[in-house]
Amino acid sequence: FCPRRQPSDFGSRPRRLKARAPPPLFTAMTVSPEVQAARDKLKAKFENVRTGGKGTARRTKVVKHQSHAADDKQLQAQLKRLGANAIPGIEEVNMFKEDGTVIHFNAPKVQAAVASNTFIISGHGETKKLEELLPGILNQLGPDNLVNLKKIAEGFAASSGQAAGPAADNDDIPEIGENFEEVSKS
Repeated sequence: FCPRRQPSDFGSRPRRLKARAPPPLFTAMTVSPEVQAARDKLKAKFENVRTGGKGTARRTKVVKHQSHAADDKQLQAQLKRLGANAIPGIEEVNMFKEDGTVIHFNAPKVQAAVASNTFIISGHGETKKLEELLPGILNQLGPDNLVNLKKIAEGFAASSGQAAGPAADNDDIPEIGENFEEVSKS
């Protein structure tokens, strides 16, 4: 066993090391005014969402996950209360609007409650112009849509008249000063 030596046993005093300051962890950087303004703006934005003082957690936004299945169940319950019955075999439904557009449902589910004069149309509806559906939709047009049909017909007539106008001008045969028969004989 060897006893621990003391500094006085070496005959000289222990050397003291000079205390140095640790190197700085962060150096001062110059920041452009735009960046500083953006940082201040973000800081001000996040200060408003704190629930307590500095150092407390930010308030979290509660996200509600809505299930549409519950809405569908409530809707079906109301329709059952009305006494709506499904009508099979309907291929398409067209709803005409006053501005000349049509809400077009292709293969919809149609239900009707005759007692309450209510029709329920569910499915994917597309808003289309009357011109897009014209050949197959003529038998569905009523007296209300005759004005829109006249506008469409006038538009077609105007566009075909403009197209025929320059063509009619081209049909004129220009007058030529020479006689081609004489030129071909010689």
